[in-house]
Amino acid sequence: MGQALLTVHGLAKGFQSGSEQIPVLADLALTLNQGQSMAVMGRSGSGKSTLLNMLCGLEYPDAGVIDIDGQRFDGGQASDQRAQARCWADLRRQRIGVVFQDANLMPAMSLLDNVRLRARLAGQDDQGCLAWLERLGIGTLGDRFPDQVSGGQRQRAALAMVFAMQPALILADEPTGSLDRHTADDVADELFRLQAEHGCALILATHDAELAARCGQRLDLAHLSSSSAPSASSMLSTSSAPADRPQ
Repeated sequence: MGQALLTVHGLAKGFQSGSEQIPVLADLALTLNQGQSMAVMGRSGSGKSTLLNMLCGLEYPDAGVIDIDGQRFDGGQASDQRAQARCWADLRRQRIGVVFQDANLMPAMSLLDNVRLRARLAGQDDQGCLAWLERLGIGTLGDRFPDQVSGGQRQRAALAMVFAMQPALILADEPTGSLDRHTADDVADELFRLQAEHGCALILATHDAELAARCGQRLDLAHLSSSSAPSASSMLSTSSAPADRPQ
């Protein structure tokens, strides 16, 4: 069993709509060890992206505690938000890699320079960045700009950026959602292969049941009614996918 990288207790989040408070997540609890993978499933609006945003500090919970990579963030401590924002920024720069549905590349930089920049920001050596593009099958495209390659190639470059930073945790928000089925399968294959080789943890938000089945755990938000917020502590299940990599 790997060491716990991420634990969440009592996480809650809602949004204001006029005079009404709309709950999105409530009393969420989960644990993810080093090297493990988890799929977060649910319909649009069920809180998948909101959860991932809270797990990398892009949104703040209304309540609850997030322990990640040895640091604790308490959603009830509003007075500490500035200090928490600095800690989250450090984690995103060095320890948490985020993959979005649309590849988040700098348009004025080549694919290779995007990967090099991400590695340097994480304090990693940028000499091996071309090798990451090569491992993802786009080494010959390193000098091209994002608008000169296909969507699948841009997403492969985004994966190269994440792995070049050598993160402890990858958060992937519908990373194949904008791709055709064949390209999506290829990108997913590379994501799971490199995640297993590198031994980092992975949380994947997806509508795709086949993709979710490849993760070691599933957190299902899909069956809850829109009138109540998910209490995720009772919705964790273990997949029949191959065992997560031990650490």
